[in-house]
Amino acid sequence: MTEVRHVLGLSGGRDSAALAVFMRQNYPELTLEYFFTDTGKELPEVYEFLGRLEGFLGQPIERLNPDRDFDFWLRQYKHFLPSPRTRWCTRQLKIKPFEDWLWPDLDAGTQVVSYVAIRSDEDYREGYNSTHKNLSVRLPFRDGGINKAGVVDILEASGVGLPDYYRWRSRSGCTFCFFQQKIEWVRLLEEHPEAYEEAKRYEKNAVEHGSPFTWSQGESLEELARPERIAQIRADHERRLARLEQRRPVNPLRPGSGPMELDEVYGSAKACLACHK
Repeated sequence: MTEVRHVLGLSGGRDSAALAVFMRQNYPELTLEYFFTDTGKELPEVYEFLGRLEGFLGQPIERLNPDRDFDFWLRQYKHFLPSPRTRWCTRQLKIKPFEDWLWPDLDAGTQVVSYVAIRSDEDYREGYNSTHKNLSVRLPFRDGGINKAGVVDILEASGVGLPDYYRWRSRSGCTFCFFQQKIEWVRLLEEHPEAYEEAKRYEKNAVEHGSPFTWSQGESLEELARPERIAQIRADHERRLARLEQRRPVNPLRPGSGPMELDEVYGSAKACLACHK
């Protein structure tokens, strides 16, 4: 018989964690391998959340590490920072380690099923595009009609809860992820000033080598951290929040649905699945 492996990638985010809980509860007969690709630049809250999730799953989450770190690839890309249009960080630090982990078995004939946490309310999103005939992708949340509210319910009911960074940031990923909104950079400066300073050093180095990109569109992190600019970003965020709160429909089934999430305020960016799900 052909060997079959079932794998589920965790980003440190809400959706993939909820899928892990869902699969554990509904398909206990499957031998699932849970993995996390660690870039070495993740938020501290991500590691804490993965530990919590391991406690629920009752098994370790395998850590996949790139064979070359961010600094190596930054040099290879001539010190040009990754950006939404040039996501070399996802390719080299997330997807490549995943493929290196599985390809020997795939080439040997093992069938691998990868479970991806795309929800039923994310019709525009696509999963990992398999580039190997023996690798297939399944989307249990989309197939089961589970949306964002359902994901939150799964995590709360299980006792795992949400990652702590949702207090101030909309998604997981590297500390210097370019998908952050201006207000999230301000909050990174408050929550993890050492990570903000590291991001500034990367940005300064890149600009000195001719990179056309800064982490945050239109301004450097040095400029963004000025007190007057922080005050402006906060004021803009509060005005936007107030406008949207006035138009926010009341859900009688969820009267205590909590504060508005950043994705609701700024729109959901088509961020990298490997980093943010």
